[in-house]
Amino acid sequence: MASTVWKGYISFGLISVPIRLFTAAREQHVSFHQIHEVCGTRVRQQLFCPTCERVVERDELAKGYPVDKDTNVLVTNEELKALEADSSTVMEIVQFVKLSDVDPIYYQTSYFSVAEEPGRRAYALIMQGMERLNLGAIARITLHQREQVVMIRPYEEGLILHTLYYPEEVREIAEYGKQEEMKLSPQEVQLAEQFMKQLTSAFDPDKFKDEYQSRVEQLVESKGAGKPIPAGEPPKRHLAPVINLMDALKKSIEKRDENATPRKTPQKAAATARRKRAS
Repeated sequence: MASTVWKGYISFGLISVPIRLFTAAREQHVSFHQIHEVCGTRVRQQLFCPTCERVVERDELAKGYPVDKDTNVLVTNEELKALEADSSTVMEIVQFVKLSDVDPIYYQTSYFSVAEEPGRRAYALIMQGMERLNLGAIARITLHQREQVVMIRPYEEGLILHTLYYPEEVREIAEYGKQEEMKLSPQEVQLAEQFMKQLTSAFDPDKFKDEYQSRVEQLVESKGAGKPIPAGEPPKRHLAPVINLMDALKKSIEKRDENATPRKTPQKAAATARRKRAS
């Protein structure tokens, strides 16, 4: 069963819906222990205080905010808890926006679930209204001792939540988009669009797998069983900047056409020849 990351209420005017929040996605990767190579023992990480010159236990730790190089202001969990806003238990919708007008930069998606039976009707009312009007809802929520701005929107048969960045958290990169305007020939644009159309198809997430993780798992499995290590893929050739775009696009299209054309086996070729002679 999925663990709840937040429990509280969605507030919409005088309507409130008891809900639970679940993380919709999680990263999967092969993890390794830190091993002392000499004896094969797993090492332990310890916290060391250079002033007391001893290892510090975790129950001795406190939160400290640095005010200068050697001074910290200590803050307790109770003091931080007292500062939490209403959004620690109530997610109040403060605005509705047209989904077509919003291009959110989000880093986490969560699912909603109605926590109590009496809230199902109000939940359905909010969800269906947002679907019919194509709206997303902007709200505030406190997660992990931090108030965050979120966008709620309908997805399939429920509501999901996107945690948004604050404007000051979105980095400005000086190099991004800073290039001279390039004059492209109509032929270059036409060929590029032709190749893009060849590569265009419906998105199917099941087609994409973490190939690197699979290879790591095969490596670990082989070594654990005392089997030969599977050979890795040969390194790809170095890709130099393209000088002649037209030639590169034409070759890309030709290669794509070759890969898309099913190759005939000798048996199929012979069968085709027999059919032609018979006709």
